[in-house]
Amino acid sequence: MRDATLGVVEQLSIEDAYLYTPSVHEDERGTFREWFRGDRLSEVIGHRLNLAQANCSVSRRGVLRGVHFADVPPGQAKYVTCVSGAVLDVVVDIRVGSPTFGQWQAVEMDDRLGQGLYVGEGLGHAFMALSDRATVVYMCSESYAPGREHGVHPLDPDLAIAWPADLEPRLSRKDAAAPTLAEAREKGMLPVYDECVAFYAKMRGTGL
Repeated sequence: MRDATLGVVEQLSIEDAYLYTPSVHEDERGTFREWFRGDRLSEVIGHRLNLAQANCSVSRRGVLRGVHFADVPPGQAKYVTCVSGAVLDVVVDIRVGSPTFGQWQAVEMDDRLGQGLYVGEGLGHAFMALSDRATVVYMCSESYAPGREHGVHPLDPDLAIAWPADLEPRLSRKDAAAPTLAEAREKGMLPVYDECVAFYAKMRGTGL
């Protein structure tokens, strides 16, 4: 979906993940951009993004957060942007039964382009700070609930996410202790693709 005035919305190689590149308006005063357009997002996902929580994460260079996900339903969709510095943002398809299960796509985001990344319910999300200091803000469709929040190890060799080779990953103790994708699947932790699809359809039917 392309519009020179409104920016560009592109579906990633993983279903239910979209990248929005806004138009940046610049003059002698500085720049202006619309980093989120609810109407544009609704057109592509088929329903409004429920806004339940907004987070701000400040990270030092090399900090790696994720891969995080939540039980579906209700899951937790995210709309992510980098407002300062630069990050490598990664979407991972962890939905058992998905045609792209175990695959990932990385997008480099920074404060210059101001792109927004939509990560649908049931998908895994992670990012690494590329700059000395990087600030990421993201809106969530559901509030944080520890009992249904989970993680997959971002350095899982089977996932083989191509994190920058020149950076030493800095993980939290929780993320460092996360299971591999295979271990999480064996434990029944992962979302199921058919259940996610049914949940998406329900949201589209109600308009939520």
